[in-house]
Amino acid sequence: MVLDKRLAELRDRIQQLSPAKAHERLVAGAVLIDVRDPGELAQGMPAGAHALSRDELEMRIDQLAPPEAPVMLICASGPRSLLAADTLARLGYEQVAVVTGGMQRWKREGLPCTRPEGIDDDGAERYARQLNLPEIGIEGQAKLADARVLLVGAGGLGSPAALYLAAAGIGTIGLVDDDRVDRSNLHRQVVHRDDRVGTPKTDSARATLEALNPNIDVRTHQVRLNSDNVEEIFSNYRIIVDGSDNFPTRYLVNDACIRLGLPNVYGAVQRFEGRVSVFAAGGRPCYRCLFSEPPDPEFAPSCSEAGVLGVVPGVIGLLQALEVIKLATGVGEPLIGRLLLFDALGTRMRELALGPDPGCRYCADDREFPGYVDYAEFCSGRASQDLETND
Repeated sequence: MVLDKRLAELRDRIQQLSPAKAHERLVAGAVLIDVRDPGELAQGMPAGAHALSRDELEMRIDQLAPPEAPVMLICASGPRSLLAADTLARLGYEQVAVVTGGMQRWKREGLPCTRPEGIDDDGAERYARQLNLPEIGIEGQAKLADARVLLVGAGGLGSPAALYLAAAGIGTIGLVDDDRVDRSNLHRQVVHRDDRVGTPKTDSARATLEALNPNIDVRTHQVRLNSDNVEEIFSNYRIIVDGSDNFPTRYLVNDACIRLGLPNVYGAVQRFEGRVSVFAAGGRPCYRCLFSEPPDPEFAPSCSEAGVLGVVPGVIGLLQALEVIKLATGVGEPLIGRLLLFDALGTRMRELALGPDPGCRYCADDREFPGYVDYAEFCSGRASQDLETND
């Protein structure tokens, strides 16, 4: 009631223009400002208009027009532009008008519209809530579409990470895994289904991701990662997500990321616990700074031995997906130099600072890359499964 009364008062006080009249003034040189959110702008805005949300209006209006200039405002249907016009009037703008009926009427009357480059009708609708985040917006969504992310493993961590990266609009998602779907996987590897038991995990995951978001490019590598193929596969991607389930692969992923200057998004689970970190492009610290050698077998039971609550890799995999989105868009603070620990039984998280090992053979300053090793031999006599088995 209070808002309705205020809007009625504003309609009596502020000049209102039909879309056709506003278009005439726009062509003649008046300033038209679209005060809708980025998610709405992605669906189209008046050609020649400037995008400036209500939250930005007071801070940035002087960059578009001085107080003496004629300014027109448009929103979806009218109320927001009236409130924005009231804001400008209080700032000293005397020639303020709003477009009646907003963008809805502008489109109905067939007036010229423009759409941000790279956003089509599907993308504007699919990512609308994400686009409305000022930190993401249209520019951030374009960065996600341009991102190329490789998931090492389509298992407990790779499954939730892949689902949310596909949903977020990561343009290219790669999957490397040589395993097949087993029924014992299904309580945690949510990208797979019961009717796909026995099929390659890469094929199963691709089918799910393409059904979720047909506009992304899903690439599969049904091979076991090794020293001979790792650089060829990794070189086609910009971010690596380590969801592997054994020490040899983890050290190989780490070394290849250092060699190629790629960020390594690390995640791990066991029983009711998990952890996640980001090893920056080129390393420092790197995975070897955290584990210079594999732990003894008694401290690293396999998943089948120790067990895992299915939701735990879900939590950690989603945190890995979050870190990928931050790396791809430049938003927020990635977990570089920090190890996040998750305790599911207590529903607690704590953070440990990670510093680089000054003696690390792979990431220490002024060290030449020492080359790949026989990772199975390096880990022999130790646990063949990682402390954080994610299979």
